[in-house]
This record gives sequence, structure tokens and C-alpha cells, in this order.
Amino acid sequence: MRVAVLGAGAIGAYVGAALARGGTEVHLIARGENLEAMRRDGVQVLSQRGDFTVHPSATDDPAEVGPVDVVVLGLKAHDYASAKPLLVPLLGPRTAVVAAQNGIPWWYFHRLGGPYEDRRIEAVDPDGAVSDAIPPDRAIGCVVYSSTELERPGVVRHIEGTRFSIGEPDGSASPRCTAFSEAMVAGGLKCPISPHIRDEIWIKLLGNVAFNPISALTGASMAEICRHPGTRALVVSLMEETLEVARRLGSQPPITIERRLAGAERVGDHKTSMLQDLQAGKRFELAPIVDAVIELAELTETVVPSLRAIAAVASLLDQTLTAERERSWGQTEAAAR
Repeated sequence: MRVAVLGAGAIGAYVGAALARGGTEVHLIARGENLEAMRRDGVQVLSQRGDFTVHPSATDDPAEVGPVDVVVLGLKAHDYASAKPLLVPLLGPRTAVVAAQNGIPWWYFHRLGGPYEDRRIEAVDPDGAVSDAIPPDRAIGCVVYSSTELERPGVVRHIEGTRFSIGEPDGSASPRCTAFSEAMVAGGLKCPISPHIRDEIWIKLLGNVAFNPISALTGASMAEICRHPGTRALVVSLMEETLEVARRLGSQPPITIERRLAGAERVGDHKTSMLQDLQAGKRFELAPIVDAVIELAELTETVVPSLRAIAAVASLLDQTLTAERERSWGQTEAAAR
């Protein structure tokens, strides 16, 4: 099996390193200092499960790699459409795309059946741009239960979790899912094939939709949010609204809100991905985590006042910080002239 990892950041490099350790032919596609470090020293993974270093191929030019069996997307969901020029050289007639993303995917209604079959979700597939770049029939769903950080270029810190649940949109146990799962397991990861991958998406989303924006707005960790009575109550409200949207779409995530809260508390003082993005000066991943859920609430006529409120303030914060960064860049460029 040949696998390309497009966007070999923290999660992408971790998956690529594990696959390479298990014997898969892996090609990492990255840029900048991270690419230089991986070319020079390989990928070093630091983990309580055991440190290891591998030396897979690393490049910034997908044309050097050519068509592969599987592309693993380590990009943020809002970068999928613009990544089309990088994807095209990697795609053969049967290439599958495993999107290790948070939130609602662009392929959600593909092969779902029922009244919403093949409906496009504007928040995650604006004007069909993502479906044009990655046709839904190439998609293998993936829900990531793993936390990693890029400690420095070429060095991934594995914090906790090794499960990457995958599944076909139609629920079948396809040969391509089986082959990819076996490669992941050979590399030391858990990769169960789920016949109900959308239920797993909603389970993960219950945490993301609540903890991510609250952490970005407050700077608090997941455990701190759970321990504060006011934010804990807000988390419960956000989760209740999200579960109702899922149910109206026919999903029945097999988890309770109390169990989801207990799991978040066990993670401890971990920073959510959105808080990490804020601190790194990156754009928030609001579209698949919050905006898409509100769009689905409108589709199913679900009342979601808490979701609408948190989306409004998180969006304003994102816009404000983006404007500040653009002003800062403009001032820096002007001073350099």
C-alpha cells in the first residue's frame, strides 16, 4: 500500500510515522521548516507508549509522489478546497481519501439514503468547491481520538489516544477500509471499521462543539470548563441541542452527556485544538464544528439558541483576531519597504 499524507503537521506526521513503522510506503507532503527537519532527521515521535523515529519520504511536491492508494488529509477542513492542485497528482482511479478532520464532513449526506440523500452542506462545502476537489465517493470517514502536538519541526509529541475510527459512508466493510485499517494496526494504532461512522462523528462532535469555542473564548482547559458550574451548564446545553440535531437526522450516538463530560474531565488540563489555533495565530475551525451543526438545525427545524449564541461570539473573536493579524502584517511589510 502506498499512502500520501497531505498536511504532515501534528496529526498527519503522527499517522504517517506510525504507518511507516508498520511497513507501509509513506510519503509526507509538508512545507517550510517542518519539511526540512523531516527530510534531514526523519519524524521523531515522543510518547509515553515509547519514542521512535522513522524516515519516510518527505516533499513539498505531490507530483514527485504520483498516484497512491490512500491520501490521508492532515489539513484543516477550511483548506480542503484550495488543496485541489496538491491532491490531483496523488489521485488515481481508485485512490481513497481519509480526512482526519473535526466536525461534520463535506460527504455527510453521501449514500445516507432518505430525504437528504446527497444534499450539500454549504458551511463545509461552499458552492460545491470541496466536492469538486474531493469527490464524495473517494471519501473514507475518519474520527480521530488522538491528541498530538508538533513540539518542534519534525518532532511530534503524542499526548494521549491512538484510535482512528474509519468507515464507509454507506456503512460497508469495504476492501479499501480493511486494507487501511490493517496498515494502521501494523503501525501500532487502533483503527476499527465502524458501520455507523456518522454516530461516531456526532460523539466526537459533542465535545468539539462545546469545549472548542468555550476554550478559545476563555483560555480555559477542558477540565477547567467542566469544573466551573456556569460553563459546565453551558456545555450541557450545547450538547443537548447537538444531540437533538443528530437524532432528527436519524443518528443515535450511543453515549450520554454525563459520560461525555466525564471523559473530558479525565483528559485534564489539555488545550483544545481551537485554543491552540488561537495561541498560534491561526484561523478557527468553526465551519465544520459549529456552523455546519446550525445549518443542519435549520434543515431539521431544531431550535438551538445556545449554539447560535456561542457561534456568534466565537465568530466575532475570530474576525477580530484575523483583522488584527492582517493589520500587523501590513505594518510589518510597510516597515520593510
